[in-house]
Amino acid sequence: MATLPSEISMPATLAGQERRLRMSYDAYLAWADEDVHAEWVNGEVIVQMPPTQPHQRVVTFLLQLVGMFIQLFRLGQLLPAPFEMRAVPQGSAREPDLLFVAQDHLSRLTEARLNGPADLVVEVVSDDSVTRDWVDKLAEYQAAGIPEYWIIDPRPGAARADFYLLDSTGHYQAVLLAPDGRYHSTVLPGFWLRVEWLVAVEPPDVLQTLAQIVGLPKLLDVLRHDGETTD
Repeated sequence: MATLPSEISMPATLAGQERRLRMSYDAYLAWADEDVHAEWVNGEVIVQMPPTQPHQRVVTFLLQLVGMFIQLFRLGQLLPAPFEMRAVPQGSAREPDLLFVAQDHLSRLTEARLNGPADLVVEVVSDDSVTRDWVDKLAEYQAAGIPEYWIIDPRPGAARADFYLLDSTGHYQAVLLAPDGRYHSTVLPGFWLRVEWLVAVEPPDVLQTLAQIVGLPKLLDVLRHDGETTD
């Protein structure tokens, strides 16, 4: 299993930034509401800190870009936090920053949660989530059989992105970028991105980026045929 990268340092204020409450899963469901961003893990509720602007910038960019790509090719459904994923029965109740459920697995979705593993999970690192994202969740998502996991760290001085795929033995392997600096998704066929898009102070224009990924002629062709289908 992958471990916390050696160059990642734990923030000194980590312990004071998160709240932990002991309660059962049923009590957690009764206590939490849609305005609470929290996760239930091993009988303990982890109340997460409000996200920062860099965190939300990355989430918004990916929600728009990946969401449009998924919609364009009818690949499934992309959902942002807070939305509960219980990847294994009786297991942790997580709220990934983004989760993708492929078309063939949409039956796992209910109005309240995802019962079963997502096909792709994206976590964007905050000061209070370093260990959760790189260690705890990586181990959980691997054990649950989530095929693809992205960890994106947009924090000043720590900007990086790591991508993991399950191998044939069910273990995550870190995926190296292509020689041209691109990461090519396996779960989203044809989708690729550049790390600099994710850690830029100002992300690129979403529509122009989508056209770059898909190719403008193909994008226009898909849109044209989609319009003909819906007429």
